[in-house]
Amino acid sequence: MILDSFDLKGRSALVTGAASGIGQAIAISMAEAGADVACHCRTLGDAAGTVAEIEGLGRRAVEVTGDMAEKEVPRGVVAAAIAEFGQIDILINNAGMIRRSPAVDYSEEDWATVIEVNLSSVFRMSQAAGRHMVERGSGKIVNIASLLSFQGGITVPAYTASKSGVAGLTKALANEWAKFNVNVNAIAPGYIATNNTAALQADETRNRQILERIPAGRWGRPEDIAGAAVFLSSPASDYLQGHIVVVDGGWMAR
Repeated sequence: MILDSFDLKGRSALVTGAASGIGQAIAISMAEAGADVACHCRTLGDAAGTVAEIEGLGRRAVEVTGDMAEKEVPRGVVAAAIAEFGQIDILINNAGMIRRSPAVDYSEEDWATVIEVNLSSVFRMSQAAGRHMVERGSGKIVNIASLLSFQGGITVPAYTASKSGVAGLTKALANEWAKFNVNVNAIAPGYIATNNTAALQADETRNRQILERIPAGRWGRPEDIAGAAVFLSSPASDYLQGHIVVVDGGWMAR
């Protein structure tokens, strides 16, 4: 039966940035599909609500912590998840940040921090989990890209550079690991109502311009990303490699 191919029972997932927004929605969707979930957050207790919801679904959940701006944290997060569950079948690289400023004024510190969190940590997480998956001969890695993996954006040069890098990294890892039955794909969310987009939602002019371009006529919700995440984490996507799935209410079709 086709629905059986979307079943995640018996699998363990690690979701970064699972305290709120897209990461929280994906973590809960993993559990709804049957997986146990390691919920990463920056500070202990931040993902307690996510853990509680997952446990309420009858699945195992654990909080793993660390600042993705620190180089050794990704490897430690992967190790902690493996220690808890014995293996990682699914990695969702969702943790990210955004800092806004005109390019001529953009600071070296902001550039370095955004690149570290949004791109370098994705590589380090994927490398650590990927090594484990390659050795086992199976696994699913889903990166969270962006519309700015395809477009330039305004006053977010580091974010755009990092998300363009995530798209390229997704393809590069898929090329290497497909032969080991490790799928590497990405989701590019459109304009989703989260803390990262609060400034745009609050800007009357930009909010109006954004809504005028989206054929669906509304901001996306974190839950709108969950279905694509379950698909890319499940056997239903076994022949999908290096693809960036755009979930944007039609933005890129305009």
